Amino acid sequence: MADQDTRAQLAEHLRMAKELGVAGVSRDPAWRTRAPAGASAREALPMIRDDLGDCTRCKLHTLGRKQIVFGVGNPAADLMFIGEAPGAEEDLQGIPFVGRAGQLLTKIIEAIGLTRDQVYIANIIKCRPPENRNPDPDEVAACEPFVVRQVQTIHPKVIVALGTFAAQALLRTKDPISRLRGRVFTFGDAHLIPTFHPAYLLRSPERKRDVWEDMKKVRDLLQADAPDPS
Repeated sequence: MADQDTRAQLAEHLRMAKELGVAGVSRDPAWRTRAPAGASAREALPMIRDDLGDCTRCKLHTLGRKQIVFGVGNPAADLMFIGEAPGAEEDLQGIPFVGRAGQLLTKIIEAIGLTRDQVYIANIIKCRPPENRNPDPDEVAACEPFVVRQVQTIHPKVIVALGTFAAQALLRTKDPISRLRGRVFTFGDAHLIPTFHPAYLLRSPERKRDVWEDMKKVRDLLQADAPDPS
């Protein structure tokens, strides 16, 4: 009976992973450890962080990382933002999106009538790449189980993928963000909207209008799923 239960749990895990776009399996315990049945998101997220530990799964822990940047916000959020990797300020504070790009993200969130406390913010990569270089494929692969588990736990209605690497990792594509943005994808039970990273907007402010169009889609999707107050 125990073997049957184990097989059933494994089948359910693989089904959920497939729905979330995960290709293949890993021996890394990060993929296998799950919160107890009935655990709330507020209880489960710290368990995921504990599983991450003082991570040494990729080379970034040897390249000047000061601390892991896990994620922050409302564990029951309907809206989740997933960026690429922490920057220098995030590496110092251990909180995603607190530098100049984070200040712009806060304004973007407020523009659709929400606050940072109402959403959840994380990154694909939990450690800062040196000199803010692009993440390497092995670094993305090492962190992927944890961001998938964050999504599974929070169960947002809408996910905004900020920038090329976040969108490509979540959607399993090599298409550039310029081709992906403006569209709505399905990611598990959530709508996924790719858009430009706030850091890119600081360099190319003329693309803010594109991000605003994307965020209006986000707002519409959240409102469409909201319960009727009447």
